[in-house]
Amino acid sequence: EPEINVEPEINEPFERLGIEDPRIVKMGESFLITYTAASLYPARMARKGAESLFKEGVPWRIRIGLAETKDFNTFEKLGFLLDDLDAKDSVLFPEKIENQYVLITRSNPNMVISYSPNLVTWTQPEFMAGPRFGMWDGLKIGAGSTPIRTKDGWLLFYHGVNDKKIYHLGALLLDLNNPKIILYRSKKPLLIPEKPYEKKGLTPNIVFTCGAIEWDDQYFIYYGGADRVICVATCHKDLNGIF
Repeated sequence: EPEINVEPEINEPFERLGIEDPRIVKMGESFLITYTAASLYPARMARKGAESLFKEGVPWRIRIGLAETKDFNTFEKLGFLLDDLDAKDSVLFPEKIENQYVLITRSNPNMVISYSPNLVTWTQPEFMAGPRFGMWDGLKIGAGSTPIRTKDGWLLFYHGVNDKKIYHLGALLLDLNNPKIILYRSKKPLLIPEKPYEKKGLTPNIVFTCGAIEWDDQYFIYYGGADRVICVATCHKDLNGIF
């Protein structure tokens, strides 16, 4: 039987609808886990711009949670990051840059970036990348896997949604010293919903990643299909083939 390692806090209003989408990085002897905490706004506190979102369902109130473990047996929740911001799809870089922790998150519909000396106080999120009208990522985008260091830059797999609400996976290559700078961005998606288990499920037409690893000469991209199954895809580490 699967065991639950981290559960929503019963008395935490920001976790009333559960926690999801963990992304993990190893920092020193610890593993840091960002996750999305979901809840509902009180009836009189609708989110700004929520009117346009009612067609998609309830107005979510979402926060970025942070947890830590050293052995994957015991976990400690460290609180929320950027706790005044509705945000999700959050990834930490696996190392500090200029002695700062670096966080990419999504402030709908864009990716934004923020820095912290201590994982507690964060700079005001800055715009990093947005949707590209008329393309496979023309409606909204969000970080997927935690960034992978390559000799040419930080490789970040991300999801993009088009105007038909179809999710795709693509990639960004970010400057090693200033990851706000995008060196390359996928013109075409690397992965689209094609298989029956990607097209039909709890939510149709979704491929959504929270993690990728290097293995020999390939990247293994783990992703959810239609919010129902867990899948894996591979691609060669040659960046020319990715971009």
